[in-house]
Amino acid sequence: MVMMMMMGLHRRHLIRSAINSSSRSINIFSSKFDSIIPSSCATVGDSMCLNEKNRSFFHHRSFNSDSSSSSSSNISASSYHLSGGPSYMKGAVFWEPNKPLTFEDFHMPRPKAGEILIKTKACGVCHSDLHVLKGELPFASPCVLGHEITGEVVEHGPFTDNKIIERLPLGSHVIGAFIMPCGSCLFCNKGQEDLCEAFFAYNRAKGTLYDGETRLFLRSNSKPVYMYSMGGLAEYCVVPANGLSILPDTLPYTESAILGCAVFTAYGAMAHAAKVRPGDAVAVIGVGGVGSSCLQIARAFGASEIIAVDIQDDKLQNAKLIGATHIINAKQEDPVQKIREITGGMGVDVAVEALGRPQTFMQCTQSVRDGGKAVMIGLAIAGSKGEIDINHLVRRQIKVVGSYGGRARQDLPKLVKLAESGIFNLTAAVSRKCKLEDAPKAYDDLNSGTIVGRAVVEIM
Repeated sequence: MVMMMMMGLHRRHLIRSAINSSSRSINIFSSKFDSIIPSSCATVGDSMCLNEKNRSFFHHRSFNSDSSSSSSSNISASSYHLSGGPSYMKGAVFWEPNKPLTFEDFHMPRPKAGEILIKTKACGVCHSDLHVLKGELPFASPCVLGHEITGEVVEHGPFTDNKIIERLPLGSHVIGAFIMPCGSCLFCNKGQEDLCEAFFAYNRAKGTLYDGETRLFLRSNSKPVYMYSMGGLAEYCVVPANGLSILPDTLPYTESAILGCAVFTAYGAMAHAAKVRPGDAVAVIGVGGVGSSCLQIARAFGASEIIAVDIQDDKLQNAKLIGATHIINAKQEDPVQKIREITGGMGVDVAVEALGRPQTFMQCTQSVRDGGKAVMIGLAIAGSKGEIDINHLVRRQIKVVGSYGGRARQDLPKLVKLAESGIFNLTAAVSRKCKLEDAPKAYDDLNSGTIVGRAVVEIM
């Protein structure tokens, strides 16, 4: 009997010790949360902290990476949606070729892991969108076009890595590239993000992000709407974090939008495809938004002769202001013959075709010197073919190279620095600004050739 009483007392002692130990553990756990959660938040489970003074919910809560050995231990939620962000937004929708864009209400897009919700500030008007509008490039529809954007970070997708959150904090200004690299495919791992497998397999082929789903759904019936890149002609858009770079406060939202496509494409052509060197002679055939950006990049790289070719005098005069040393009106002169005349009969080291037409493709290949590079960056009507003199190509070692764009993680920060230093003149590159409701008119004017440089839609 005595033995049984002693065993009972010992058992009660163990239970009491376990309870005390659990209480201490809970207190320690609570104190750790108290150190990272402001007292103004209602509960530990809240995904956002409400600032009573300005009713702002733009605060992302996560574990401090310094206080945990695991990088996966962050707390993330659809905070912008749960804590007072707008429940819907407006965007421009393309339904079918040669039909007008319409403006529709959407449910607020929801970013997933590794994605960022951007409050769109500006979006460039690009010829690639026009190809889709005219049915010249097949793309999933209905969709939201627009693929060169600037904006403000308002939400990180759930379970987004802390390093991304630190690089792109809430409230930061950002620039988005139209090629949004997945960061993990064969080409991304080789540093060739402009060939990202996921981007072409999902976004360009299906109009989705890389889980095979769009982030856009109509408010009226919740039907899906596809995304051309991030779908920038809307008040908000979701962008994979690898496609974003910080935009310093010293650069304006509107003019900086062109860094994500026009300048991004030009840089990819000059830096990666052509590998322009100081002293090179460069010709650019077609000096609209992308072509005129090529002129500025060629000048930044130290090209000695920069020849602009177009059929519109206003575009050629603008080209002289931003770096062209010579201009050729292809309506009045044979551009190939004139280029060889300017270069002492040799041809240029690099010729860039920025229109996507069979005639200019041929002119581009005929304009380069022996051993020179003909770089094609203009998208064409689907199925277009370019002709080339095979014997000339073989005997004279002509290199024909395609280039779609730059490499977001490598190149976007460099382009920001070029713009911030004034080496790339953003103001001279943007010739028109308009509001979202005027975007259809901007595409009409782009189609008629009346936009000299780049038009940009100001959204919010």
